[in-house]
Amino acid sequence: MIVCIDTNVLLQGGKAGHPFSEIFSAWLQRKFLWAFSNDILVEYEEIITRQSGRRRWLQLLRVLDLAEAQGGLLIKVQPSFQFHIVTLDPDDNKFTDCAITIGADFLITENHHFDPLKSAGYKPQPITPQDFIHRFLTRE
Repeated sequence: MIVCIDTNVLLQGGKAGHPFSEIFSAWLQRKFLWAFSNDILVEYEEIITRQSGRRRWLQLLRVLDLAEAQGGLLIKVQPSFQFHIVTLDPDDNKFTDCAITIGADFLITENHHFDPLKSAGYKPQPITPQDFIHRFLTRE
């Protein structure tokens, strides 16, 4: 399974003890692949640095570098087309463009700006972190 992860989910999931941290534990256990583009990485850096500090960003970057070196955890995507799915906040299209280009299964987000993706006719679907955890990570 391939997913794209919205910045807000990344921010929350990076906090120890937060329920969304289960998503990142599952990723490290190779339960899914995480796809992102350079544009997404730039947004991650900007928002994480602003809200959590440069040190926190550098820690995440180190994890991403190690994951890339290990292989099989990350997919770097360079979309060559802009799909213009999100109209309420066009800056969010970097996530839909990445997800559509790679053929991701889901875009994990709490942001309703991505709702147009549900009916756009492309494979990736928005899913809340709670639904993703419940559907794919909860042990029976």
